[in-house]
Amino acid sequence: MAGKRSAARPAGALDALRLSAGQWVACVVTALSIIGSLGGYLWYQGIANNITTAQVDTDAWDRPTSVEGVMNLLVIGSDVRSGENANYGEVEGERPDMMLIASINVDSGSVTMVNLPRDLVVDLPACEQVEGYQGMAAQSGMINSAMTFGGVGCQWNTVEQVTGVHLDHFVMMDFTGFKDMVDAVGGVQMCIPSAIDDPKAHLVLEAGDQTLDGEQSLGYVRSRYGQGDGSDLSRIERQQQFMGAMLRQVLSSEVMTSPLAITNFLNAVTESVTADDEFTVDTMTDIAISMREVDLKKIQFVTVPNGQHPADANRLALSEPAASELFAAINSGADLSGGEEEAEEPQEAPADAPDPADISLDVLNGTAVEGLASQVAERLTSDGYTVVATGNPEVRVPAVTTVYHAPGQEAAAELLAKSLETAVTEEAAGLTGTLELVLGPDWTGFKGDESSADLSVTDDLGGITAEAEPASAC
Repeated sequence: MAGKRSAARPAGALDALRLSAGQWVACVVTALSIIGSLGGYLWYQGIANNITTAQVDTDAWDRPTSVEGVMNLLVIGSDVRSGENANYGEVEGERPDMMLIASINVDSGSVTMVNLPRDLVVDLPACEQVEGYQGMAAQSGMINSAMTFGGVGCQWNTVEQVTGVHLDHFVMMDFTGFKDMVDAVGGVQMCIPSAIDDPKAHLVLEAGDQTLDGEQSLGYVRSRYGQGDGSDLSRIERQQQFMGAMLRQVLSSEVMTSPLAITNFLNAVTESVTADDEFTVDTMTDIAISMREVDLKKIQFVTVPNGQHPADANRLALSEPAASELFAAINSGADLSGGEEEAEEPQEAPADAPDPADISLDVLNGTAVEGLASQVAERLTSDGYTVVATGNPEVRVPAVTTVYHAPGQEAAAELLAKSLETAVTEEAAGLTGTLELVLGPDWTGFKGDESSADLSVTDDLGGITAEAEPASAC
């Protein structure tokens, strides 16, 4: 590892209080767009030279194919507790937090930011021992644990193998830099729907519209147990709202017309950044040029589709095929904001299509969500289906939501499956005239129904754009 400044990477245990990588990518993309709009190569080069660089040997593993015109960045929040960051705890070492893939289409200027929750359990590839790290054998584990065992190269490899997305570069930032960024732009205005008192995040806020300074903003994006349902997914949603608010603040005319504010902001960004040594000034310039006219409608925040892990109720698993479809779209540079897509014309059902009124089924709950089968049964009954029974699966316990059917009932099973966000169909011995819907850990509700979130194991994909201000109680 080499660079302008030392970038030590000692291994360390994961900690309960972690800084999300989510907020950093908004700052990085915004910084690049500002630079592109202002020009001034020598000034820019001086700012960029603040960045610490690290060497990553990406030739050490088999990689996904890159796509021309698409720049994918792995953005990592560093939980290192040394230096100025020691105020946030005495735990030694560096803990990678939840990560983001920032996918930039350099032709269209669209940006999609995909959160990878830290509780996501995946198949980790083997990583060799390197200086400061013990290495690891291939195993199942939390997606962000790879960096603890094998450094940023191991984390880079893991994300590529899990997602199939070619990562061009990585960017990592720390606590103190984030606070300085917020303070440099005069704080970020947020709506706080209800009062917050979270000692673990060092955060006390009253309810209502207010401008958060750097310290308060850091506590807000770190806070987990003092807000919402206490889940990491709930925290991600708040972080995405903060990212949008910060982008709007940074790109406001007051900030953009202040040379001092811009310089302070960019210094805060670059002085707290570590990037791979291939992420050169010229590369940043190319991104900046493509992003110099940022359209907030085309900056999209999403969370990878996920559900409760079948072996551990406190962990998450990727929901398939939705997760793979998202990663494929990311790797192709697709614009997920929906701004330029025309709505599909509704298609009429074939004349011989089955009627829900003629379909009877059992609903079985294969998740850890108590009462889910009854809730789903109630919804299906309102849609015209006949629900014979509810309960828990005993004979068939699939890993994903499955509609089981007898021979000759394929059409009925497909009709039911297509009304659900994630479901597959399968012929099963022993069934006669009644379908069997088994809700799996990937269950995310009904298609086209905003109320389906109430019947979901986790949030669905539906992200937000940087332009949209979130609905609130303020």
